[in-house]
Amino acid sequence: MSYNLILVPFLALIIAQLIKVIIDSTQGKFSWSNFNNYGGMPSSHSAMVAALATELGLTFGFTSGYFAIAFAFAFLTIRDAVGLRYQLGYHGKIINKLIKDLPDDKEEKYPYLQERLGHTYIQALAGIILGILIAIII
Repeated sequence: MSYNLILVPFLALIIAQLIKVIIDSTQGKFSWSNFNNYGGMPSSHSAMVAALATELGLTFGFTSGYFAIAFAFAFLTIRDAVGLRYQLGYHGKIINKLIKDLPDDKEEKYPYLQERLGHTYIQALAGIILGILIAIII
């Protein structure tokens, strides 16, 4: 079995995360901690699962059981990124606003919730395209 089946998806993940840091830097939001954050452009989850599915399709055929499993896994992962995790981020944003409205002595009792957890459809699509391109090029 080819090491590309392991290396290519992780390479897609790392490249997507680096692109995210670069985009954040151009917007004046540079932070190396963003390298490990969720959300943003492009979706590294989408890039990774798209690269995995593409690599399996190229290696074993796009009608193989391996590709079918990877495709189903990719579908669920991307659906959660644009659905569930996006909504969690939205809820975090609303809860943070509500906490800020509390009196100062009560506000500090609550932790700040992450607001950038999920992805828009465009961010997920960019990750999918990136993942597919990386798998094809390598």
